[in-house]
Amino acid sequence: RPFPAQLPAGTAQQRCQAPRPLPGATTPFLWEHHSRVRAMFYHAYEHYLESAFPYDELRPLTCDGQDTWGSFSLTLIDALDTLLILGNVSEFQRVVNVLQEGNFHSFLPTWCNGFCCVLAVVGGLLSAHLLSRKAGIEVEAGWPCSGPLLRMAEEAARKLLPAFQTPTGMPYGTVNLLHGVNPGETPVTCTAGIGTFIVEFATLSHLTGDPVFEDVARKALKALWKNRSDIGLVGNHIDVITAKWVAQDAGIGAGVDSYFEYLVKGAILLQDKELMSMFLEYNKAIKNYTKFDDWYLWVQMYKGTVSMPVFQSLEAYWPGLQSLIGDVDNAMRTFLNYYTVWKQFGGLPEFYNIPQGYTVDKREGYPLRPELIESAMYLYRATRDPTLLELGRDAVESIEKISKVDCGFATIKDLRDHRLDNRMESFFLAETIKYLYLLFDPDNFIHNDGSDFDVVVTPYGECVLNAGGYIFNTEAHPIDPAALHCCRKRREEQWEVEDLMREFYSRKKTKKFTLKRAPDHGEGDNAKDSQDASSEKAGEKRSSKKSSHSLLSCPSQSFNSKLAVLGQVFLDNT
Repeated sequence: RPFPAQLPAGTAQQRCQAPRPLPGATTPFLWEHHSRVRAMFYHAYEHYLESAFPYDELRPLTCDGQDTWGSFSLTLIDALDTLLILGNVSEFQRVVNVLQEGNFHSFLPTWCNGFCCVLAVVGGLLSAHLLSRKAGIEVEAGWPCSGPLLRMAEEAARKLLPAFQTPTGMPYGTVNLLHGVNPGETPVTCTAGIGTFIVEFATLSHLTGDPVFEDVARKALKALWKNRSDIGLVGNHIDVITAKWVAQDAGIGAGVDSYFEYLVKGAILLQDKELMSMFLEYNKAIKNYTKFDDWYLWVQMYKGTVSMPVFQSLEAYWPGLQSLIGDVDNAMRTFLNYYTVWKQFGGLPEFYNIPQGYTVDKREGYPLRPELIESAMYLYRATRDPTLLELGRDAVESIEKISKVDCGFATIKDLRDHRLDNRMESFFLAETIKYLYLLFDPDNFIHNDGSDFDVVVTPYGECVLNAGGYIFNTEAHPIDPAALHCCRKRREEQWEVEDLMREFYSRKKTKKFTLKRAPDHGEGDNAKDSQDASSEKAGEKRSSKKSSHSLLSCPSQSFNSKLAVLGQVFLDNT
């Protein structure tokens, strides 16, 4: 087994530094529940390390482990950034060392669900990479554009690329990381499994400079968009070879959910108008055909007729997503509907029949999912409505009362009688605990409003990091959006080169050209030779654009010239 558990003396909690005081959490309520959530995390995490590591997940009823998603110590990776959010710097550093010192090739599974590998492995490694410096880890020169965790994430992602080699650009659901896609692999993939790559893959492309990751993720998103129905809806499963919809139920829940989530988060992360426009068009269709009294039903994607009048627990992410686009009033109304279901059962059943007001047969369980707590966290940041803290309190009390056992927290097999199942899924530590903790910790660094930040030097100049605005992937791994601007030459550099080229050809005609070094970053177009009036005018025009473009757009300039390393100037076609 990879990564044998060699723990130093004492528990992870004992190795942790003293709990960080919360200056904003002045009420006993916030402090009490913040402390309870911390204790919940360590109860689960310690027992995973003691009883289950290096397996993927803990089996809390029998105090042992099992592999579920490919045998890559999934819970350890999923819990990594949660450790830092809880303030446990020393344990974060220890786990990073374990990952770096292990054999990454043996660590990766042979078979991998692309969706899971990206969300948990690639997302978890990228997040840990970007948080390493904040955790006091000595980073290598060139960070965040290089580093061992980034290389691991890139290697894992590159092994997933064969899945995208289809006529439509939509990926297969499963890939063999050694040999690519099995010739007998089913071409039917769920919508979420196709449209949930842009956050991680765009981050990878921006950090490594290789555009292939973002390119395949965008192509998959656009393929789904192209194949939406005439009334603007997408189904649940599609054939990635023929682009024929196999499951034609349209909704916001299982099989579709994170596709919509990533259109919004991708738009914010990349400041991309097109992605946001796509989501807003979907949002109109969703409201027109699936929304009834602030509930969202399942409908036939071509006709809009109701196919399933149920609420799925996975749909509870939707109010949080609505808050990200500023639709807070509708978000709160839907959230309160979902909260009534929680209070009815002490958790959210996987399926809830809305007309009957009760669970659906064989869908009565609650595997400690995070989605309603996630929405509460987002909405509390937007509104400070105390009702949202009440949900957090109810979640803590329900999970502790019903799910807590000697070796961790067990999935609730049936909310009607509170029978338990022998499984603690990795997202409990990655998402459920994290969102609960952030709900009760208003001064966590994740909530930074930009008043505090770090300046790092990269090969491309100075870069601002840790200023807030973190984008959570759908497994709750935070990505610092500022990092995407650290590892590429600034747009101004391209403008300076273009102006230098114009100056060269202008002076070449008069035989007076002397090649000058391009000005340093920040000098901009004002450093250009004032004798070239047209170049100066172009520079002034671009400077104006730089200061006035919208938040979801970037100024684009044609760029068909290059500078050689030794200073020679030449065109692309030479």
